[in-house]
Amino acid sequence: TLAFLFALQAITGILLSIYYVPSADHAHASVTFIQKAVRGGAMVRGVHAYGASAMIVLVVAHIAQTFLFGAYKQRRELVWIVGGLLLLLILAFAFTGYLLPWDQEAFFATKVGVSIAGEVPLVGPAQRRVMLGGTDLTSLTLSRFFAVHVLVLPLLLGVLLVVHVYLFR
Repeated sequence: TLAFLFALQAITGILLSIYYVPSADHAHASVTFIQKAVRGGAMVRGVHAYGASAMIVLVVAHIAQTFLFGAYKQRRELVWIVGGLLLLLILAFAFTGYLLPWDQEAFFATKVGVSIAGEVPLVGPAQRRVMLGGTDLTSLTLSRFFAVHVLVLPLLLGVLLVVHVYLFR
């Protein structure tokens, strides 16, 4: 189910990226255009958003089931570690994707999330600067989050998913 949802996220994400403009001046307008003017755009965006939530719920359920059955023990430790990395990547998808509509809710939620990341001892301030692309949330932040969301994370998730299934089998 999770592999199917990942494929669904990839397909709907590609369709959304056809019309999405990752700049502070046009991001919100492009999301509105997708919702209201593109045929089936609201459905594609809804499937993408609800599919993301479903992935998080199913990953947590999968991890809980694995933990309760003790399937992480003896000779399965590496599968468990890769699964934990997959969970972190899925949460990173949720975090980076939340900013993309570029509305007030997304803006302030991202400010809070980046502030929390900035409080990590030793690496926090540098991590915050890298995430923001400076000192404040700007168009550069939006384009960074978009690039990470559509290029870096899918590649990493695909590779780790193959490794996870290979190790399991």
